[in-house]
Amino acid sequence: QEQLVESGGGLVQAGGSLRLSCAASGRSFASYFMGWFRQAPGKEREFVAAISWSNSATYYSDSVKGRFTISRDNAKNTVYLQMNSLKPEDTAVYYCAAGVRPYYSGDYYRDTSYGYWGQGTQVTVSS
Repeated sequence: QEQLVESGGGLVQAGGSLRLSCAASGRSFASYFMGWFRQAPGKEREFVAAISWSNSATYYSDSVKGRFTISRDNAKNTVYLQMNSLKPEDTAVYYCAAGVRPYYSGDYYRDTSYGYWGQGTQVTVSS
């Protein structure tokens, strides 16, 4: 059974850094578009970052561009989200997601373009 498991969340002060990991199992996701989304309390889930299957393209929301970096290691079936210069407004549950099928990106910023989801990891940024 396919599974995505996020880790690396926690409590950090504003200006600090965290690195989230998303370990995939059950199949190789090397040919899947991968993304990170987040959901703050009382808010809808929003797109954070995405990366193509070949590592050739990355995409970011305006709110994290220049501070967050998405990357992947297909040999390890793992995707990462390096988060620097964290702000209190980055506080949310962060979810890893894989595309609905191989070699498909769809609208990468829409959660409907993703067919596999992790359980989420909490990131809390204190001011």
